[in-house]
Parts: sequence; structure tokens; C-alpha cells
Amino acid sequence: MRTLLASAMALSLPLLAHAADTIRFDGKRLSEQVKTLSSDAFEGRGPATAGEEKTIAYVVAQMQEAGLQPGGDLKDGKRQWTQAVPLLRAEIKGTPKLSLTVGGKSETLSQGEQVAIRAATDGSTSVDVKNAPLVFVGYGVHAPERQWNDFDGVDLKGKIAIALINDPDFETGEGDFGGKAMTYYGRWTYKYEEAARQGAIGLLVVHETAPASYGWATVKNSNTNTMFDVVRDNPRSVHPQIEGWIQRDAAASLFKQAGLDFDALKAQAQKRGFKAVPLKDATFSASYAVDAKVITSHNIVARIEGSKRPDETIIYSAHWDHLGVGLADASGDTIYNGAVDNATGTAALIEIGRAFAKAPRPQRSVVFLNVTAEEKGLLGSEYYSSKPLYPLARTVAVINMDALDPFGESRNFTTSGSAQSELLDALVDEGKAAGMTYVSDRHPEAGYFFRSDHFPFAKRGVPALSWGSGNDWVDGGTEAGEAAGKDYVAKRYHQPADEWDANWTFAGMVHDLPILYRLGNDLANSTRWPQWGADSEFRAIREATAAQRE
Repeated sequence: MRTLLASAMALSLPLLAHAADTIRFDGKRLSEQVKTLSSDAFEGRGPATAGEEKTIAYVVAQMQEAGLQPGGDLKDGKRQWTQAVPLLRAEIKGTPKLSLTVGGKSETLSQGEQVAIRAATDGSTSVDVKNAPLVFVGYGVHAPERQWNDFDGVDLKGKIAIALINDPDFETGEGDFGGKAMTYYGRWTYKYEEAARQGAIGLLVVHETAPASYGWATVKNSNTNTMFDVVRDNPRSVHPQIEGWIQRDAAASLFKQAGLDFDALKAQAQKRGFKAVPLKDATFSASYAVDAKVITSHNIVARIEGSKRPDETIIYSAHWDHLGVGLADASGDTIYNGAVDNATGTAALIEIGRAFAKAPRPQRSVVFLNVTAEEKGLLGSEYYSSKPLYPLARTVAVINMDALDPFGESRNFTTSGSAQSELLDALVDEGKAAGMTYVSDRHPEAGYFFRSDHFPFAKRGVPALSWGSGNDWVDGGTEAGEAAGKDYVAKRYHQPADEWDANWTFAGMVHDLPILYRLGNDLANSTRWPQWGADSEFRAIREATAAQRE
């Protein structure tokens, strides 16, 4: 870990580039906001809890003090500070009864240990599955454009599928799915959706740390608490009744008992033509009640109306939520404070808003969108992008901030995923002007492009990116930066230990946030409409709305 600067001066470093620029960010204020939002008083900022009420009150007060205006739902012709987000809230009542039976021998499974079963979001109020047959479906992918179908010739009705995490070519780095870079087929969300389309009663995803990009503690903490989803007309079209994860060693033991070799089957699943394999005489049983109800959470929305083209919008986004109160860690702590993830992004959103409010009013409108339920599957941003307050066709760009580095300065920066776009080109230019080097997503195998709040906008065609703090630290280089990142993922990510630290200088955010400010400000005072790269899967979606921007 680098030596942390302790002086107050280090908390408000001046911008080292663009000498004519007067934009400054206050590290002390960033630190205080992160400290407040991640304090135990906010109870982990769970959606639809007392923590949400405190979060909304605090963030709105900060936005008002910063000089922003409300930009949310219309009520009696006036904008509110929030956008109501109806969500299905589902929670398992008590302790679920879970077991595997192989060759007539039954083994009880412990929730959070061998498996992590999510509360049903298919509309079920109870789950009572007895001796459902198990089928290994490889990576659980049906990709006609790649001539790939792991479900060819198998009937999954009434059965539990078992699938591997990530893509078939994650381990080899070569194949039909982009090598190490994860496609959407590698995401666990896709695998559940496809299992539902295939008629399976459930799907267990096999957890392995490297292809998942996080350890079992993250899986346990993220999947055994309250689940949320956007309210859907037909939830069973995208959710099987049973959704869960199984530890790699538990899966390998299960396969062995069924007379199968887990590693050999995984190798087979990495090749086109793989056929699903039933686990002979192996079944899964589950029994538990589900408390399911529709609740209302909220996105927080502030705005500065454009002076010349107010119907054209730039969006800055960050999520305010974390995991709330959950399972205790080894020390007995049950509050998942979410300091880095994502009190840092929320503080950055407020302070970029403050910078815009102090500057001359931009020609285009700028929205500051603090979304809910990111930790439940990007639900706040999914809801906004499906029911936008300001038309997506006339949304210029989305600049997202998630889990920023609260330490010192870096020589470089990155983004979640490296989808080519003119928006990314502009960001790279801004970074270069500040003396920083852009490095493409350092861990494309982790699928970060699909894991943050810019993605619901991107899949609807809006040019969008998510900023990532650098790993080449001024103090300690890449060795220190990479070590800190790995330490965070292992010990604090989605765990109660993600807490504010008095040693954090926030010097890196003070240095980096002007880059993001200038990126949005340049667009807000131009007539440019950035486009996706020529080969992007999002370009055609964007082009379909071109007439609305003429």
C-alpha cells in the first residue's frame, strides 16, 4: 500500500493541466460525503429501507446546496428530486431447506456455504421442488450467430441446469467468444435468462474465483439477502423459479458421485458441439417460502437546464445503493457500508454537479442521475433507460462513475470495457491533456462493461462509458495499484469491511474529476453527437433514432 498523504493540502490538490481552467474539487468535502454516506447510520443504503430515506434526504440536501435543480418526476407541472422506481422485492423466509441426492444418498446443503440460492423473482411465493433431475449444460449459451447451442437436443422442463460462469474461451483465450474478453453470454444474468427460455425449473451457476472475477464471499453476500427486480409483465420469461450458485468444489464432488469428471466435462464444454450431460441418479430438492411484494425505491435526479438546447441532455450517473444489512462477517459486522462502492461515485456526482452550477450555464441540459438498486442488477438505470425522464434519442452521452479510488494520483485511467466510440475517444483526449494515459480494460474477462449503470443505456444505443481509476500510482507504480485492487476485491468488495478510512486522501479523485467535468462540459456546449464505433453492436440501434436528432 502506498504511503498516504495526510496533510489538508493533499486533499485539495489543484488541477495540474489546463492552466486556464479554474475547476477545482475539494478532497475534504469528498471525504466527508463518503464518510457520511457509508456510516452505520445509513445501514448500508439498502433500497426501500430506512437507509434509502436517509440517503435521499442527504444527497438531495447536498445537491440543493451545490446549486442544482430537481430533475425527477413531474408533479403538478413541477419536477421532483426523485424518480419513483417500482421494484419486485423478494426475500426467503427463514432458512431454506436444500439438498442433493445421488444414488439414493441425500446430502443437506447449507445456504451460503455450498450454495447461494436467490429469493425467487419469477412471481413465486413459495418454492417446493422435490428430486428435480440435474443436467450439466456447459456454459449455458445459445448463440445462433456463433453457431453455438449448449442446449441442443436437451429437454430441461422440470429440471435443474448446472452451468459454468464466463465464456467457453475464458481459460484458453481463443475461440468464438472474443478470447479473454467476456461477452454478455458470460454474465450470470444472461445464463438465468436463457435457462428460463429453455424451460428449466432452475439454474445453478458454478462459482470459480478467476472466471467470476470475485470470491465466494461476494457471491454469498450478494445472493442470500433480499432480491429485487424491475416489475415485469411476464417474469417467468426471464427468471426460472430457482436461481443460485454452487461452489466449485461442491460441484466437482457432485459430479464425481454421479460418475462424472468435472474438469473433463468443462474442457468438453469449451468446444463447439458440446452436448448437455445429465447427472445420472442425481437430483436437487428445495423448500422455502418467499416474501414477495412490489415496493417503490427511487432514483435521485438533479438537473441544470440548457440555455440554448434544453431538450438535448448529457447524463452523469452513479448508484447510491449498497447491500444494506446482511450476513455477519467474521467480526460480527452486519452492515455493508459501501464506502468505495459507491459512496465515492455519489460524492463525485454531487461535486461535478457543483462545478456545473458554479460555471456559466451550458447550452445543453445536464442531468445528475443517482440511481437505485445497481447492486440488485442495474435496476435503477434499467428503469430510467426504459422509462426515461428525458428522451434517449436526444441524450448525447452517459458518463458513469462507480467505485472510484479514494487514494492518491495515478498516471493512467481506464473504463469498464473498451467498446469503441467517439465518446471514449474524447475522454482519452481529455485524459491526455491532463498528462494521463488511457489503458483499455485491464480485466476484460471480468465483464465489467455489463456490470455498471452505463450498460442499460448502451444497449439502447446511447453512447455511454464508465470511468475507472488508474492502477499506475504516482507513489508505488502498477505494483502498488494492482495489489490494492486485488486486496479490495478479496477483503472488502461487497463485504462489511468496505468502510471509510481516515487515511484516504482523495487526491486521485481531486485530480481525475476535472477530466470528467470537461468531457461533459465540452459536449454540453457543442452540437456534437458522439457515435459508436463502426463495428459496435450498439451503432445500428443509435442510428435508428437519427431522425430525432436532426
